This record gives sequence, structure tokens and C-alpha cells, in this order.
Amino acid sequence: MKKFFKILLWIVIGILFIGTFVFLYLNSKSEKIEYAIVSPENGCIEKTTVLTGKIEPRDEINIKPQISGIITEINVEPGDVVKEGDIIARIKVIPEASSLSSAMSRVESAKISLDDAKSKFERNKQLYDKKIVSKEEFETSQTAWQQAVRELDAATDAYNIVRDGVSKHNAKESNTLVRATIGGIILDVPVKVGSSVIQANTFNDGTTVATIADMTNLIFKGKVDETEVGLLRVGMPMTIAIGAMPELTPKATIEYIAPKGVEENGTNTFEIKAALEIDSVGSLRSGYSANATVTLSSSGNVLTVPESVVEFAGDSTFVYLLTDSTAAEQQFKRIPIVTGNSDGIKIEVKEGIDSIARLRGDLIKNK
Repeated sequence: MKKFFKILLWIVIGILFIGTFVFLYLNSKSEKIEYAIVSPENGCIEKTTVLTGKIEPRDEINIKPQISGIITEINVEPGDVVKEGDIIARIKVIPEASSLSSAMSRVESAKISLDDAKSKFERNKQLYDKKIVSKEEFETSQTAWQQAVRELDAATDAYNIVRDGVSKHNAKESNTLVRATIGGIILDVPVKVGSSVIQANTFNDGTTVATIADMTNLIFKGKVDETEVGLLRVGMPMTIAIGAMPELTPKATIEYIAPKGVEENGTNTFEIKAALEIDSVGSLRSGYSANATVTLSSSGNVLTVPESVVEFAGDSTFVYLLTDSTAAEQQFKRIPIVTGNSDGIKIEVKEGIDSIARLRGDLIKNK
């Protein structure tokens, strides 16, 4: 019985030894490398760049009052369509005390002058009727009286303007009426009834009563990096993608490229403006974020290969051409090629290979 267990033990040891030897032998064998094979294809290569920006109206006007005062009436709200000259708001003038006092003093002086001129005219008229004074002296007093009447009228009107902001001779064009200077859509009304407003002057820009824009004339305003701005030209077409409205792809044409860049986060960027086609702006709103795709170059019906199979070495480019697929390991030859446009996935091959070439691609498996 002991002899049987001893023989069994040796058999187990022998099996373990042989298994270990086979395992080590198999793992010591070199792995066979195999590569995917790709062939050139005829296709179209487009090099594009994407600009980020937003949709804006070409003309966005801030309407400001011509006088300072208090808003007493607002006739519009955002989204309303207005025409040039429409009344947007009314302002009640809060007169300055010194200006009001000066205007009132002028009225009082004009009344005194009128009373004096009237008395002289009536007296000279009586004397003239009696042939005591000359006609010239009578006409002089008459002219002075008429001038005094006009001066009182002007002083009174000036007083009304200072006090109420309204002239009786031109009430429809009063400065108290804030009017639209262009036709378009009201984008914003940042004031309310009762708000104080001031007119624009040397020291401030004045209070904006409303913002108006022509929403039939929109532009794309974006920025491009300095590495690509040299590839853009005025007149180049672009396709707009709007995140909020993915179903729309408006067309636009570049009309402005900033001559000076602005540094942002350590990188120089240049402003780009492009006019949207009129048929594309029907449902767009001001401020939509958008991306614009511009085709920088295009090559049609050219020989292309995946850019991943191309080896870049300085200013030279190479591919590996399959020369023998029947040997134990695939045989390749490194050959130079001349490349053209690239879209980041495929690259144009101008010289070096033809459409029947078989090239080394990615490593697909190990054996």
C-alpha cells in the first residue's frame, strides 16, 4: 500500500513538472504581430474651422430722452413692432429752480415792456390823429408795441418749455415725447412709469428708455483664433448651427474681419461678422448662441487614406506598403508620399501610391 502511494506521488510530481515546463515554453515564444490592411479610396476632403459666437441684429439702437424728468407713460413692451416716429414714452419735466426763476423773470419783464410800448403807441396814435406827431414817429411806436407783444409771447413759451417741456408752437414735437428713431422690434424697456431719466450730455450717456432693433437684418458675430484668421477672407460662405434651434442651419457670408486682435486667456482672437441670408432669419431671436462652420479648402475626387496610417517625420510623410502577406510575418516597405488637404480623419495623397496600394493600418491582434 505504501508502495502504491509512493508511485502516485511521483506521478503527480511528474505531471506538475511537465505542466510547468510546457507553460513556460509556451509563454517564452515570441508573439506574432498582425496589422490591419487599408487601401486608398477616392473621395472629397474638406478642411473646415468652427467659430463660436452669437446672433445679433445689425442695428440695435438705444432710445434716450432729450430732456430729464419722470416717466409718466410707457406705450410699448418688449416684442412690439414700432415704426419710426412712434411714441414710446412720455416724460414729465421736473424744472430746475434757477432756470424756472429766470424764465419767469423774463415773462414779467416782457409784460412791463409791453405795457410801456402799448401806452406809447396809444398816446402817439391820438397825437397822430390830431396831426401833432409825424407819421414816422407813430409807426416807430407801433413797431415797438408789436415787438413787445412778440417778446412776451416768446418769453411765455420759453417759460412753458422750462416748466412743462412743451412748446405751444410745436407741441407734437415736444421733447417730453420719446419717439422711435428707427422701425423694428422692441427688444428691451429697462424703465418703468415713475422712473427718473436724464438726457445724454458731456458727463453721461443718458438713460436708455428702450432698445429697438431691425430683426430682419441679422448678423453672426464670433471670434477666431490667430492661427486661423489668416485663412479667412471677406466673402467666404459659412453655415450657422444654433444650439437652441438645431433644425435651422442658416447661411451667412463673412463681411468683416477685425484688423486687430484682442487677448483673451493668453490667446489672441479676432472678431468676425457675417451677414445672414434674409430667408434664414424669420424665427431667430437676438442673443442666440451659435457656431459657424467655414470651409477653408476643398478637394474633390482625390486619392485619400486614413490619416492614422501616415507617419509624419519633420516635413516628410511616409506610409508602409505591404510587400508580402504570405510570410510568417507581414512584410512592409516604408515609402515617402506627398500629402494635400486633411479633414483630421482622412488626408489627400498627391504622389507616392495609387488606388491599388495596400497599406499598414492599426495593430489588430497578437498571437
